[in-house]
Amino acid sequence: MVRRSFVALLAVAALAAAVPAAAEAQVPVRIRVIKGSRQGPAHVDPRLSNQARQLSALAYVSWQLVEEQSLDLQQGKPQFISAGGESVAVTLQERRGNTVTIEVAVAARNTQSRLTVEKGQRIIHQVTPEKGGSALFVTVMAWP
Repeated sequence: MVRRSFVALLAVAALAAAVPAAAEAQVPVRIRVIKGSRQGPAHVDPRLSNQARQLSALAYVSWQLVEEQSLDLQQGKPQFISAGGESVAVTLQERRGNTVTIEVAVAARNTQSRLTVEKGQRIIHQVTPEKGGSALFVTVMAWP
């Protein structure tokens, strides 16, 4: 009886240890679909104000938030989002402490970005070709 209780206690302890490890393997990300335009006056959607400096380095003058969502990424398992009719795969390639390598790929355009960023940094990847002076981009931020 004592042995059976000890085995059951070990099983519960192993399960409790596995749950935090699985949760730690996931990395929460915030994904934004944004529209950049070369037309009109310079403007950054107020909801993108924390990205204004990074966006101002690009050739587009006007930025509008189209969609925002949160995902939990697991290493090697792509998550798919839709942006302007394009299917975009976002994959956690590697995690080391507060640093992650994330791949953003658009299969229809045969484009991908694989970047390593620290907590608080963002990846920006153009999703659609420029049309009429505008294009859609995806930004990915780990641990938002």
